[in-house]
Amino acid sequence: MTHSAQPPSDSFPFGQEIVWEPDPEVVSASNLRQFMDRHDVPDLQTLQARATSDVSWFWEAVIEDLGIEFYRDYDQIIDRSGGIERPAWCVGGKMNIVHNLLDKWQGTPVEDRVALRWEGEAGGTHTMTYGELHRRVCRCANALRDLGLGKGDRVGLYMPMTPEIVIAFLAIVKIGGVLLPLFSGYGVGALVTRLQGANAKALFTADGFARRERPIQMKETADEAVEQCPSIEHVIVHQRLGRDDTPMTSGRDHFWDEFMAGHSPEARTTRTDAEDVVMIIYTSGTTGPPKGTVHTHCGFPIKGAQDMFHPMDLKPGETMYWMSDMGWMMGPWLVFGTLTIGATMMLYDGAPDHPDPGRLWRMVDDHDVTHLGVSPTLIRALKTHGDAPVKAADRSTLRAIGSTGSPWDPESWRWCFNTVLNGEKPILNYSGGTEISGGILCGNFLQPLKPAAFSGPVPGMDADVVNSDGESVRGEVGELVLREPWIGMTRGFWGDDDRYHDAYWDRFEDVWVHGDFAAVDEDGLWYILGRSDDTINVAGKRLGPAEIEALLNAHEAVAESAAIGVPHDVKGSEIVAFAVLEPNYNETDALRDELMQVVVDEMGKPLKPREILFADALPKTRNAKVMRRVIQSAYLGEELGDTSSLEDPSTIDAIRAAR
Repeated sequence: MTHSAQPPSDSFPFGQEIVWEPDPEVVSASNLRQFMDRHDVPDLQTLQARATSDVSWFWEAVIEDLGIEFYRDYDQIIDRSGGIERPAWCVGGKMNIVHNLLDKWQGTPVEDRVALRWEGEAGGTHTMTYGELHRRVCRCANALRDLGLGKGDRVGLYMPMTPEIVIAFLAIVKIGGVLLPLFSGYGVGALVTRLQGANAKALFTADGFARRERPIQMKETADEAVEQCPSIEHVIVHQRLGRDDTPMTSGRDHFWDEFMAGHSPEARTTRTDAEDVVMIIYTSGTTGPPKGTVHTHCGFPIKGAQDMFHPMDLKPGETMYWMSDMGWMMGPWLVFGTLTIGATMMLYDGAPDHPDPGRLWRMVDDHDVTHLGVSPTLIRALKTHGDAPVKAADRSTLRAIGSTGSPWDPESWRWCFNTVLNGEKPILNYSGGTEISGGILCGNFLQPLKPAAFSGPVPGMDADVVNSDGESVRGEVGELVLREPWIGMTRGFWGDDDRYHDAYWDRFEDVWVHGDFAAVDEDGLWYILGRSDDTINVAGKRLGPAEIEALLNAHEAVAESAAIGVPHDVKGSEIVAFAVLEPNYNETDALRDELMQVVVDEMGKPLKPREILFADALPKTRNAKVMRRVIQSAYLGEELGDTSSLEDPSTIDAIRAAR
């Protein structure tokens, strides 16, 4: 992990006032308060101290509180003999998480409860009960088994957010397969990297989807990727657009309806070990290829459900809509968490402000949404339309707004709090990551709030803020770290254990360094203030600069390149890339457009750079490491900070000239 960035000390919001106080009746009825009462814990501070000093007690209590069932109970909740970096969980236990998501609800009143609500951009809606979802998942599982797929096989999910993606998701888990979620906006190159990296055996995709009434093809992109992935034997295609011209490869491709037809609505669930892999989900770092974080049946799903159940207070029968794509961790998190609790998930396949900026708030009313998850990026965009679209909706079902993806600015936070929530209900700030299986920090219903603040660590997360020497600090900006293991921590990176260690564990001994700047104020409220590494966060989508650089460097005209993130009022960050050309190539607009198209084709339009600039040279250290921090500061016209490690200070002028 890189640690070149400097803490944004001038951006820490000291001295803000408390703007929301918890309702005593809500507190007493909350899942978290009832959990504490059952264990004779008087307050959150005591709970956190006990949870982090006695990790085994806490996670056993969480498993009991969530009602997690095992085919064979575990012998030991955590085995730390392999060190803090690689503990084993639920040792000896047998469980397939899909039993807890669907199987155990059959024959109970929950079977008739709505599990999934869906709305499409064109206005269509659909609901499925737990019983209906279970039957369709069984059909899909039987169909997958008929194709020869089973335990341990990696299966990609490259689909829009429709009910079919949830059915496929759960069916893969039911047969003991391994989920490989993929962002629906990815281009060919990003798909190939992930499908090849996981050695995927099958892929679920769609003919396409529509955004703002414009059709976007997916199957053609999937086909180009699959051509470079010989391990893929089957492609299942949902006809979302109903195209007549969808290209299909005989023997490999199967239309969804034909794939599902004739299969029994009953299917056995494969009995897996609690620590068998259930999902590989890729996240980007600052160097090298994307990292395939490894998650198990007793890991990611339990951590995600605990976050929903305890700090977010999602109750059985309530409805959560967290705006996400299945390729980002909040998609799988939504499925695992809601179904574990016996709650309802809401999916929307469309643009949240189409055909008008009131669409999101009408959906809250129409689907009785109690917990709405958004990004500060979206709120900044919707805020530009004023209060009227919000006020036109009732919003009375909302108990809270959840927020993740990027840091808040206080002005947008206040607009959301006062306009959307009428200043009466909490914003549950939520920050963690794919490798965390959810949150490190989260808001809750028990503690007061200040603008843009987090209540504190999720119970069980031994979070701290430290200075450059690893010492705890308060009232100043430092690195966010974790000192004790938790059940949802990634079990490593797929096929690259050494990189896992280097990413999180090589700075301070036995301490996870997460890569975020954070601070704790005088009232004990927490703040996240951006990344301390070079990861670029575009509208909540984290991207490693190395992915963009690899695409540009592969072009015959490019000798080397560097990608940085720069501020954007709505997206949070945008990509800007610098390319140094080979001697026999000229800097032309045509070449610039060609390089831009390379990035768009491979990464997808959502990750299109703001601009690609030509430079004569890149600032580097004496050991030839590109100094992205210096490039970013030079591009933005900011103070450069420490440049003592620069090999050639004149390269800064090259960046300024390119700008």
